[in-house]
Amino acid sequence: MPVSFLRQLSGTSRTSRANKQLGGVLCFVAGAMNAGGFLALQQYTSHMTGIVSHLADQIALGDLALTLSGIGALMAFLAGAASSAVLINWARRRKLHSQFAAPLMVEAVLLLCCGVLGILHPPTSPLFVPLAVALLCFIMGLQNAIVTKISHAEIRTTHVTGLVTDIGIELGKLIYCNRKRYGPAEPLVAADRVRLRLLVTLLGLFFLGGIAGGLGFRLFGYLATFPLVALLAIVAAVPVADDVRPRLRR
Repeated sequence: MPVSFLRQLSGTSRTSRANKQLGGVLCFVAGAMNAGGFLALQQYTSHMTGIVSHLADQIALGDLALTLSGIGALMAFLAGAASSAVLINWARRRKLHSQFAAPLMVEAVLLLCCGVLGILHPPTSPLFVPLAVALLCFIMGLQNAIVTKISHAEIRTTHVTGLVTDIGIELGKLIYCNRKRYGPAEPLVAADRVRLRLLVTLLGLFFLGGIAGGLGFRLFGYLATFPLVALLAIVAAVPVADDVRPRLRR
């Protein structure tokens, strides 16, 4: 990829097009991580609605072990989102180029750690699943907060409930029949076709990422995390290098 493209993709000078492109890349990554993580751990790690509901069920049933596991997953997601906000605001105060790229590089490193942990550590260990779930939840929270900050909450990448809801809203506007107007100032109901295409694209990329992640884990196990690590590192590399290079010269 050209350096200028990568600099715009995750740099501080944001455009609507760059936000959409980065959102698409991260939707694919999130879909792959979510599907591969489920096959590995039997638990989705981006679905906080399901985790909170499961947590409530386990509290009602009195299952202390699963209750603590659910609390750990929720806290890890929150910690990831909070860490992303801290990193972005810290870099923004110092006028760094890597405001958004640095959290992406952190995500790549943590995902690499998760893959190495899965390869080297016996999956049958009682501590393996809770630790891996917490790590993936942290990564998901980190990533979702990055895109939320970049797009001013217009794009989210780690779950599709909001995407499907917004697609339904735009489809409802698209098929609405404007035969009669109920006042001179009453606007016509019209779908935002550009936004609809974006939402469908993001949903499709999440789905394709899920297929890739599921197949990758089935065929290669935890080695399937390495291409995702490489993709994240490439996306984040140029703005991080822009900050590191002058300091090395000094």
